[in-house]
Amino acid sequence: MEKHQEAGKENKIPPAPPKPDFEASREKLQKLGEGDSSVTREEFAKMKQELEAEYLAIFKKTVAMHEVFLQRLAAHPTLRQDHNFFVFLEYNQDLSVRGKNRKELLGGFLRNIVKSADEAVITGMSGIKEVDDFFEHERTFLLEYHTRIRDACLRADRVMHSHKCLADDYIPISAALSSLGTQEVNQLKISFFKLAELFERLRKLEGRVASDEDLKLSDMLRYYMRDSQAAKDLLYRRLRALADYENANKALDKARTRNREVQTAESHQQLCCQRFERLSDSAKQEPH
Repeated sequence: MEKHQEAGKENKIPPAPPKPDFEASREKLQKLGEGDSSVTREEFAKMKQELEAEYLAIFKKTVAMHEVFLQRLAAHPTLRQDHNFFVFLEYNQDLSVRGKNRKELLGGFLRNIVKSADEAVITGMSGIKEVDDFFEHERTFLLEYHTRIRDACLRADRVMHSHKCLADDYIPISAALSSLGTQEVNQLKISFFKLAELFERLRKLEGRVASDEDLKLSDMLRYYMRDSQAAKDLLYRRLRALADYENANKALDKARTRNREVQTAESHQQLCCQRFERLSDSAKQEPH
């Protein structure tokens, strides 16, 4: 397993699907459970309907994202051979899987900080220069591409959130107009009911627009954002291997000058060279 994991790092690792975000739906559920006296029965029914639809949309989206992730794992030249992947696909009983504890979460957070700092040092202060114009172009492109995709994703999320908020705001308006329609008579009554029906249709339309934007735009942008991050991680590992290779060359020169532990330094230098070349070949074969 450790051998598979190490070999799998030579290719771009498919980014894990994001965890489903039930926070907004959970807040709405809490409000419904509190039984606010200002909410009418009609508003309660509509909010419940919206909540059920929202949960269903999030569930379908999560299943679709995990399906894409599994397909990419199955297409990965190394990870598809992993024993744990076979167990996950073929095990016909419940898998006993626990979540990460606080120590593990903190460890992952600290590793990300160290990685970011390490990457900044390698690409900046250390003076290590890219030896291949192809990868220099790829790195420049990926940095700009990832930034633009991330910004577009944030903007798309804000637009989608605005549509959802507008759909929620239509619920009390429609309920108030319906209430007025029950109290009025003649033509005014009909007008209130028609207006209530109009706002109900607008609510459904805004909700559908928000769902479509979430599924077809925001999720697509998030997918490409995670994928470009995975490509950046591969280039970072290659640059880290280049730094290790250059350090091994310096150590070898020093060992030859002192005529001490030359064979050990040569072996280490060869291993660093092989890893660097292996990463470079793998990165060039990745789809762009």
